[in-house]
Amino acid sequence: MIALLPIASRFASVVTEITPLGNGLINDTYLVATPSSPFVLQRINRTIFPAPEQIMANLTTLNRHMAQKTAASVMLQIPEILKTADNNSLYQDQNGDCWRALSFIANTEGIETIGTISDAEQAGFALGHFHRLISDLNPALLHDTLPGFHITPGYLQHYHQVRQQAVNSEDRYCAEFIGRFQSIADDLEAPKQQGLLALRVIHGDPKLNNFLFDKHSKLIVSIIDLDTVKPGLVHYDVGDCLRSCCYSADPVEFNPDICAALLKSYLAEAGAFFTEHDYHYLYPAIRLIPFELGIRFYTDYLEGNRYFKVAEPEQNLQRAAGQFRLCESIMAQETAIKSLISQLHNS
Repeated sequence: MIALLPIASRFASVVTEITPLGNGLINDTYLVATPSSPFVLQRINRTIFPAPEQIMANLTTLNRHMAQKTAASVMLQIPEILKTADNNSLYQDQNGDCWRALSFIANTEGIETIGTISDAEQAGFALGHFHRLISDLNPALLHDTLPGFHITPGYLQHYHQVRQQAVNSEDRYCAEFIGRFQSIADDLEAPKQQGLLALRVIHGDPKLNNFLFDKHSKLIVSIIDLDTVKPGLVHYDVGDCLRSCCYSADPVEFNPDICAALLKSYLAEAGAFFTEHDYHYLYPAIRLIPFELGIRFYTDYLEGNRYFKVAEPEQNLQRAAGQFRLCESIMAQETAIKSLISQLHNS
């Protein structure tokens, strides 16, 4: 951590301690203690985000939009951008790495799994509230920080290319699963291009541990990891949130009770701007996102683990298989999930 002191000192005159924070798979994140208040220091992964300045421009636009809302209407805190001593939002070190600092949301905690139905209700509310707050933000004002992100046909095409020259040996279950269900890859992109689903501002990565719960009230008070905020389909966010929250391990299953609680709370907020088509494509989104992530994990495994951090060589293969089994569980519950969506739509 001593090596990080000169970097942290660009954002604060006195630094007392630096410790690792979180378990993200992309950026390196640290908590920096100072005599006044702590802050979050992050090294932006330029392999994934080649234009860090666009990320910071998007965050600035998002924060400015939130600041225009009345305080009473905003129930989520968004981390603030902290500037360097020379008033820059980014600092580039001698290695070419880009660093930024954000305010730390105190007295909060992230969770890795849903513990109670209340947790699920909170996740649904928070995502729906976030979508409602930014539903009047013009997506054209934001940069596309990750071109191709959540474009499943693109991931499928890349997988087929990688498969021809794979570094690691092929796994029969994963390869066969992709082969059987690759026709669903266009389930959201086709209606988007037909004009049935509108481009809106999305979070891009609303997995459970990107929501911060107040340690005392157990209510979600913040949504973080906003690097993927960009133009997209809210269906990507809904599908990804449900994928993260409804995952039950050993055996891998999609939890219908958590799904029902989360979707009900989500639509209580986001239903104000949902269209008939938005409701119609909810089930395809719920099914598609774990399939997409499975393809991404499996492709990364075949390429030799170049994108996602791994603790051991076959971790991405295990992640991929878990997502495909989750997708299987969702498809086995198709009738029940569609019935739930219909009930929520008509309630």
